[in-house]
Amino acid sequence: MTTNRTFTMIKPDAYADGHSGSIIQMIEAAGFKVKAARLLKLSAEQAGDFYSVHKERPFYQDLCNYMSSGPIFAMILEKDNAVADFRKLIGATDPAKADEGTIRKKFAKSIEANAVHGSDSDENAALEGKFFFSETEIV
Repeated sequence: MTTNRTFTMIKPDAYADGHSGSIIQMIEAAGFKVKAARLLKLSAEQAGDFYSVHKERPFYQDLCNYMSSGPIFAMILEKDNAVADFRKLIGATDPAKADEGTIRKKFAKSIEANAVHGSDSDENAALEGKFFFSETEIV
């Protein structure tokens, strides 16, 4: 069953490069509604908790260091078929393989600095959203 919410965050590279506004414009132009938003800087420990599913992977520590290197902009988005539609909007993890017109094609620097995170399933969207927002913070 598909839900109508997904989670995203604008990553430190895209935020530092001043792309947050343009990315949010693309998100809203694609029909998504921002239901919760927060600008924050993750500690290395928080980044580790968020990405704990990757703890045994060789890139885990680099990922935690990167995600705690600067501010991120976390959001819960709403739209019919939100997870699948958002994954299509952001494009492939590797910006060189991303379709033209996707967020990552326009704003990502590399596979690692790929501008945005997007939940990969309805279950993960719910878990990831709860990591950053309480129910009272979701409009």
